Amino acid sequence: MTGKRPRSSDSQDPPPRGKRGRAPSGRRPWRQAVRRDWQLYSLAVLPILFFLVFRYLPMIGNVIAFRRFEPGGSIFGEQWVGLRYVRMFLSDPTFWQVFRNTLWMGLLTLLFCFPVPIVLALLLNEVRRRSLKRFVQSISYLPHFLSIVIVAGITLQMLATDGPINHLLTAFGHDPVRFIQEPGWFRTIYVGSEVWQTAGWGTILYLAALSTIDEELYEAARIDGANRWQQTWHVTLPGIRPTMMTLLILNIGTFMAVGFEKILLLYNALTYAKADVISTYLYRTGVESNSFSYAAAIGLFEAVIGLVLITSANQLSRRTVGTSLW
Repeated sequence: MTGKRPRSSDSQDPPPRGKRGRAPSGRRPWRQAVRRDWQLYSLAVLPILFFLVFRYLPMIGNVIAFRRFEPGGSIFGEQWVGLRYVRMFLSDPTFWQVFRNTLWMGLLTLLFCFPVPIVLALLLNEVRRRSLKRFVQSISYLPHFLSIVIVAGITLQMLATDGPINHLLTAFGHDPVRFIQEPGWFRTIYVGSEVWQTAGWGTILYLAALSTIDEELYEAARIDGANRWQQTWHVTLPGIRPTMMTLLILNIGTFMAVGFEKILLLYNALTYAKADVISTYLYRTGVESNSFSYAAAIGLFEAVIGLVLITSANQLSRRTVGTSLW
């Protein structure tokens, strides 16, 4: 007797196939997601346009780093010159001076501006009087909402020869100090003003991270006999480590892009030896001297170094602590 063999009860039918032979993945198509939540996606339109217009489209202008650009001519340059401008700034002693200044300013800024918000957040986290905590937070946050012009103006007025600090020094029998005209004081002035302006805002991020730490971890540490310092070291710092590493990677990425606006407002011809950095050198070379191709080559070199730094920091963070941006 010939016939079809009955299908066993434990055999399974192949999964149903979707259109074009693909199995359904259980996810909504992106068009349906956009149609359903179009109000939320519309909020990203302006930021995307901002980055396209002011961040990505200007990258096309980097081509003039390899072409001779003349004002009034083609926006992409008149003649291909290859690496001529790269060789020019690599053999320029002035460039290497501002390059060293940039490294020093970036290193000092990272060394002081990165840990201060962490310390301030840890101290505020230990304050139990709510009124005192809010007062300190308000005072520390306020400089962030001031423009760089106002911050630079306050700094110049405080450190002027007839300013409050010199009046205080004179009252104690010291001679007035020309802080603004002395090259040796510029880095201290810049880093100090940067810490004053950014510490309070960075504290907000760490206080938000501290609020996510489970209180049961502190309770378990107290049961084990840990004091406040041991709880901070073994519970608090590991709890905010992802936030710390993310901000550290971002700060390393902007290591070479030391604050152009503040330095431009604070420095003068007497402090060029210590204060002139790549961004201000680019401004004087490109805008004031009309050497746009030469300035573009230096700017491209600075951007490549920043890309290498942030990529290396991200890879190192991923391998050592398991936290990275991508």
